[in-house]
Amino acid sequence: MRLLGVNRSGTEYQCRQGYGFFDGPSDAASIRAMKAWHINSVRVPLNETCWLGINGIPAKLGGEAYRRAIRAWVDRLERAGLYVILDLHWAAPGAEQATGIIPMPDADHAPDFWRSVAAEYRDDRAVLFDLYNEPHEVGWGCWEHGCEIHDDRVGAYRAAGMTELVEAVRSTGAKQPVLLGGTEWARNDDGWLAHLPPDPADAEVASNHTYNFSACFGTCRAALAKVARIHPVVTGEMGEGDCRATYIDPYMHWADRHGISYLAWAWDTHGGWTCRAGPSLIKAYDGTPTAFGRGFREHLRELAATAGG
Repeated sequence: MRLLGVNRSGTEYQCRQGYGFFDGPSDAASIRAMKAWHINSVRVPLNETCWLGINGIPAKLGGEAYRRAIRAWVDRLERAGLYVILDLHWAAPGAEQATGIIPMPDADHAPDFWRSVAAEYRDDRAVLFDLYNEPHEVGWGCWEHGCEIHDDRVGAYRAAGMTELVEAVRSTGAKQPVLLGGTEWARNDDGWLAHLPPDPADAEVASNHTYNFSACFGTCRAALAKVARIHPVVTGEMGEGDCRATYIDPYMHWADRHGISYLAWAWDTHGGWTCRAGPSLIKAYDGTPTAFGRGFREHLRELAATAGG
């Protein structure tokens, strides 16, 4: 099957900023508004520090409280018939709090994060795991095995590679599919097959992110098509920052022909987010689309009509 859905952001930053768990509604009505776009899946970005409840995150926003809020959100999404992708979106090493996207997940906490998440959802067959949001500024060797990294935000740290993260998930007995995003902010998957870690569950999924300002044409698409002949491919983030759908529309048609899944970024009206900033799919949580979001919604409507759904 193909996953066609949206990213519901907020759970990666609200806890860290002290505002709660969700940015906007997370009730059944908000889920119905998303489902009206004919989606079948939602990607939920997570904050490593909040999930583990470490490095000064208040108890009311981290640890058990955060995990309980995420569990309830996942349950509501699943009751609505949706698949859920849990994504390690923000991470940070040592005593730092996760405030953004570092080049690769940290070895200090990311393996513990995935052992905890995988153990929590081990028996939930409607959940998939996206091992790290957007690897960047690293080569494929580091992507696979980890390395020493210096980042301007968090300083020097040891990164965990995808091999270590796959092992962390599988050590719990969890057999769900794991998504592995490529390099260059998950844009590039040309080394994905050559550096794929072993997986006893044989359930690895290639992930990529694509936007008009970080477009995927030519060799980029050729690499994805090559992977798609052997492994499932999910475009975990797809968007356009010019208030149009002139990039995503042909990309979706291409992905449809190759059986590639895709989820648009993002179902969120946070702050000044618009079809240019964010980019946001919606103007309001009732599902009123931005110009960019309208193109995505209409494409899903066409697919549903063709499928008789």
